[in-house]
Amino acid sequence: MSRLTAIGALAALLATANAVAEEKVLNLYSARHYQTDEALYANFTKQTGIAINRIEAKEDELLERIRNEGAASPADVFITVDAARLAKADELGLFAPVKSRLLEERLPAHLRGNDWYAFSTRARVIIHNKQDVKAEDIQNYADLARPALKGKVCSRSGSHPYNLSLLASIIAHQGEAKAEEWARGVVANFARAPKGGDTDQIKAVAAGECGVAISNSYYLARLLRSPKAEDRKAMESVGIVWPDQKGAGAHINISGGGMLKTAPHKEAAVKFLEYLVSDDAQRYFADGNNEWPAVPTVKVANPALDALGPFKADSLPIAALARNAALAQKIYDRSGWR
Repeated sequence: MSRLTAIGALAALLATANAVAEEKVLNLYSARHYQTDEALYANFTKQTGIAINRIEAKEDELLERIRNEGAASPADVFITVDAARLAKADELGLFAPVKSRLLEERLPAHLRGNDWYAFSTRARVIIHNKQDVKAEDIQNYADLARPALKGKVCSRSGSHPYNLSLLASIIAHQGEAKAEEWARGVVANFARAPKGGDTDQIKAVAAGECGVAISNSYYLARLLRSPKAEDRKAMESVGIVWPDQKGAGAHINISGGGMLKTAPHKEAAVKFLEYLVSDDAQRYFADGNNEWPAVPTVKVANPALDALGPFKADSLPIAALARNAALAQKIYDRSGWR
């Protein structure tokens, strides 16, 4: 190869490298499936000029895809719901550390993991049929295990991440033995075998199939804001109790995400994560699914959330939920909460 040819090849290589470096794109793998997020992404592109390529699927499918793609994965950021799911990604070694003063300043310490961040919060509340169970009898999660509620409790599967995270918080606060005692007590009170999602539990309570259940707060807000008259009518029979208000407070879970170790566009990834804690993005991200912003200074105008009323939230570090998720599953299995 002549010197000129070599110089030409080197120039072409540098030009290609610069083109890749300057490529203004972000590849987002998301397990959030909310139409309102479209405005969130469009606003980021408008502000930064960085286009978002998005792949949406269920959490396990996305995690398996990232693992199979290995070092060649195009994914820059992974976003999902529930601390247990983020912990799974972290355990697989998928997240990269992010150095960002903005993320540290905007997000409370208990809403950050080592390499991932919360961007919105939701609470796990107790709901009851107003005609069947009195609110004063179910002021705490512990009350759901009381023999007085035998045959009155409905629930979704114990293997679902929402319930895993709740039990993980009980383990963190009270220890394994107390957590298992609680799980066994709730199982003894089941009105039927666990099935369906949180919306199914709410409708079962409204219909009187069971007297009490647990639900994520945004499912309640969704029904309160529903365009269907029958949904709003059903909610008239349902009472909502914020648990443990004289103790640790209502269990909190999150939507969140982080930058992947193999991210080809790391600068864009950090910009996107930092964008998600801006005031406008927090409102898009949270209100789109009837959640609360993770940044405490940001407020949303959501009549359904307002209707749920003020409450004390548990400030347990989200990372603690992640650490206890596997043990929570073992306890559910031992207690017969299938």
